Amino acid sequence: MSNNTKRIAVAPMMDWTDRQCRTFHRSLTKEAVLYSEMVTTGALIHGDVPRHLDFDEVQHPVVLQLGGSEPQDLATSAKLAQQWGYDEVDLNCGCPSERVQRGSFGACLMAEPDLVADCVKAMVDAVDMPITVKHRIGLNEMNVQDNQADYQFTLDFICKVAQAGASQVTIHARNAILKGLSPKENRTVPPLRYEIAKQLRLDAQKHFPHLKVLLNGGLENNGDIARYWNDFDGFMIGRAAYHTPGMMLDWDEMLSTEGQAFGHFFGVDQWNRITEELIGQCTRWLKHCEATKQVFHMAAITRHILGLAHGKGGSKQWRRKLSDYRLLGAVKTEQDIRAFFEDANRELRMYVEHDDQDRL
Repeated sequence: MSNNTKRIAVAPMMDWTDRQCRTFHRSLTKEAVLYSEMVTTGALIHGDVPRHLDFDEVQHPVVLQLGGSEPQDLATSAKLAQQWGYDEVDLNCGCPSERVQRGSFGACLMAEPDLVADCVKAMVDAVDMPITVKHRIGLNEMNVQDNQADYQFTLDFICKVAQAGASQVTIHARNAILKGLSPKENRTVPPLRYEIAKQLRLDAQKHFPHLKVLLNGGLENNGDIARYWNDFDGFMIGRAAYHTPGMMLDWDEMLSTEGQAFGHFFGVDQWNRITEELIGQCTRWLKHCEATKQVFHMAAITRHILGLAHGKGGSKQWRRKLSDYRLLGAVKTEQDIRAFFEDANRELRMYVEHDDQDRL
């Protein structure tokens, strides 16, 4: 991955950005960086490594996000990531869930910057790949906007991980409230502070000019990305990308035009191309399941694509077919896969109109 260009990335999201999701996202954008779900060091050291780390080669550039706070365990896990072919490793210092806190990682690590620096250095020393950190703009009731000490706390955190060798930080521009708010509330209740994130980038790069600083949090559409294009080295988009994945169709052009070009016509030809890629993905998964004697469930893929028809006529009926477990359970062969998608597509108004046009 080039160090000289902007970056747009799909955020790591638990239960969502699995291998099937990432392969689908890669059919929409060739340039965006894709992140795994967070995987704990314990799951890799004591668990089923292939289940956690196997991925399709088309996903590059792809990053493994790790959860952990023990430097040697993180180093061991980073070595596994390198062996399995990941392009980078990212350390989670932003997740506020109490379950994650009980494991002594996630956002609570921001309170231990020296430990995080030790973790980063251990990984940097263990592998020949970039190590990055995703974190929050502050903790609990800290006021990075008006309190110089709180602002300095976050700047010091960034500088310590950069000094340890992190090549990039991604700032979720909200505080993490560790007690009293659910993970969902932590994504909406603490205010967004993009101007503070922008200032943190400027101040951190005075000391570490090669450090890349990405913005995360509250970015709902490509217009939001374009609005802050010159203020950050890149952008990480989570739920908006997952729920309205069509926005990714603009990202490659945004990257090639410095954020100037976005807003395309998502018509039948583009839809047909994506459908063919989905048919290919489902077919490869079917063959993999047959070879490994696993049960094939197409829902493993279709559950991630329900937002693709967002805003299109007939999308409700299309989604209904893609989430109908009776219909999905009947898909057993390559021919079934193609027939399933072709039948679902006939629910979309653009296909009805396209067919009517062809008959004229």
